[in-house]
Amino acid sequence: MDVQQIIENFQPAIIQIATQTATGTGFYVKEFDLIVTNEHVVGNNAEVTIAGKLFPKTLSRVWYLDKKHDLAFLEPPKGTILPELKLGSYEAMKDGDQVVAIGHPYGLNYTATQGVISKVDRIRDGLKFIQIDAAINPGNSGGPLVNDNGEIIGVNSFIIRGGDNLGFALPVSYLREALQLYLPNKGQPSTRCHSCNYLVTPANIDSQKYCPSCGTEIKLPVMPEKEMESIGVAKTMEEILKALGKDVKLAREGQNNWSVKEGSAKIKINYNPENYFITGDAYLCQLPPDASKIRPLYQYLLRENYKLNGLVLSCVKQNIVLSSIVYDLDMTRESGVETFQHLFKKADEYDDYLKKEFGCVERLEE
Repeated sequence: MDVQQIIENFQPAIIQIATQTATGTGFYVKEFDLIVTNEHVVGNNAEVTIAGKLFPKTLSRVWYLDKKHDLAFLEPPKGTILPELKLGSYEAMKDGDQVVAIGHPYGLNYTATQGVISKVDRIRDGLKFIQIDAAINPGNSGGPLVNDNGEIIGVNSFIIRGGDNLGFALPVSYLREALQLYLPNKGQPSTRCHSCNYLVTPANIDSQKYCPSCGTEIKLPVMPEKEMESIGVAKTMEEILKALGKDVKLAREGQNNWSVKEGSAKIKINYNPENYFITGDAYLCQLPPDASKIRPLYQYLLRENYKLNGLVLSCVKQNIVLSSIVYDLDMTRESGVETFQHLFKKADEYDDYLKKEFGCVERLEE
């Protein structure tokens, strides 16, 4: 199977995952009806947001955690038929085999990189890992490593910082073992003890925090009685979004990043604690294909900028963007609601107007 076929077959089953503090990749395994990712992607969360090509962003329950093998299993989206991906054979792999790594590094969705297996059985912390030279980066974690037959042979897990394409994937043999271990308990929160490999469930956990087999302290992915709150500016920003009727859980895209829809406009919000500013960028439509419309469009944007208070219209490559920037110490819940309500309202209005008046086209999204 050529690389293009592999990418086309896999993309609909590749999942984007986000929590309050991290983002990563997952993939759907139809045989077990579960989404697979890394344990370090979901962290201590019992619920994360997921999105894919065949379904919008939604919440997903974390059912299984396995810290030793860095694996987590999530509930797939309801009512969506996802394609079948086949698990390959670790025993059939050898050094020099061609592989493809698929994921969402640095938010660049559905990125595929080619490479070879540098060493099929590199030992780290008592486990075998597949060492590869295919480029994997933050955000690739939890994505599939695929052979040239289009079969999953590993789960992309970590890199060596400062190394030249030194990536490592957990072999599919460990993944299959974990899936089969969890299958009889499917639908129950479970944790595999990192000391003795015993599967701990709510029915057998000792004193609500210890493995009944060896006594190691563990944590089940149980929904908390009270949701963990953000702190500082992030907390204020989420209070603002709630006041504006947005679902904060679905809006989260990692630490200090949020994304919401207002009409047909998509608004990305970012807080950078290093420069103390909160930015809101509303991505509207794209420049019109009719070149004769571009000059009057630019003139219109400049005139509008002269009128706007606290907002700026600009062009970023083909995209027309409406932006707002706020100094963190100046933002209260009340002022923030006013600022972002104004941004959301104008974003939706401008998006509709620019399409109608200048023939701007719908923005392409992955």
